[in-house]
Amino acid sequence: MTTLAHEDAPPEIEQITCVVADDHPAVLDSVSRVLASQGINVVAQVRDGEDAVKAIEEHKPKVAVIDLRMPGMSGIAVARRAAQHTAMILYTGYSDRTLLVEALDAGVRGFVLKEAPLGDVSRAIETVAKGGVYVDPVLAGVLASGEATQQLKMLTQREREVLRLLADGLRNEEIGRELHIAGETARAHIRNAMRKLDADTRTHAVAMALRQSLIE
Repeated sequence: MTTLAHEDAPPEIEQITCVVADDHPAVLDSVSRVLASQGINVVAQVRDGEDAVKAIEEHKPKVAVIDLRMPGMSGIAVARRAAQHTAMILYTGYSDRTLLVEALDAGVRGFVLKEAPLGDVSRAIETVAKGGVYVDPVLAGVLASGEATQQLKMLTQREREVLRLLADGLRNEEIGRELHIAGETARAHIRNAMRKLDADTRTHAVAMALRQSLIE
């Protein structure tokens, strides 16, 4: 387990701590170096799922970038163990719908494909660190079936606005202030959107809407 930090990072970015887990040494090194160059404090680099859980429990990072396929424990299993304490980003070469839905259910808040520019990883980290949701643009439509796409069209303009602010990391009361409505009203809009989308969690609802570019 190794650490990597950028000494000249701006103070506001330096506060974002991150664990990176990938069983390919070249990927692990390149991702970690790019993140460090962007001022993100990489507190640990690990190569299997069990070490990822240990590193997250030890360092309590703001974000963890986790490979889907790793020895010992998958990225989804890691998320199930640690997502309640750390914002999880799945860094994967797979776009299988079943796996992505399973990851959402495990609490993953970000998805980045390995074929994407490395800068997208730092962008995803900054988004989820603020409480938002990040979905790789290439994954658009992967999770949404034809039926789900029709469900998305049922969202009202207000529900889309609420989901957009939720994706940015705002809480109910903050969403209410932004839209000049009560926090409880914002919560009701979120519940209605989840019901229409048949989404089990807020993250799932946001991810579905983001994938269809309905709340951008």
